[in-house]
Amino acid sequence: MIKIARKYKQVKRKELTFDLSDWEKIERRAEACHTDTTKYLRRMILDHEPIFYDMKNVAPMINGMRTISRNINQIAKKANETNTLNAEDYETLRKEVESLFRTVNLSLSTLLSRKV
Repeated sequence: MIKIARKYKQVKRKELTFDLSDWEKIERRAEACHTDTTKYLRRMILDHEPIFYDMKNVAPMINGMRTISRNINQIAKKANETNTLNAEDYETLRKEVESLFRTVNLSLSTLLSRKV
């Protein structure tokens, strides 16, 4: 970071790197606002509150989805081999899906309430 002394105030300079497609979006948005990219980025950074989410709560949801995926594959394989669907397998899968929905709801409510 470079500190620059100006006549009445000190400023800091920070270099940002964007890939070309992101930079094109920024240029289009700045143009739509009838301003240059520097002013546009400064206003976006200073005037808008960022939202950060604690992604630790997503891990149980992903693990639940993996378990359900494995079970769906096993049930589909068995159903294709026998041309029948076992009620017990279906019930197990239904319970796992319900459990996953509860985990998703809990994770989302935690994520939305924990804006940092």
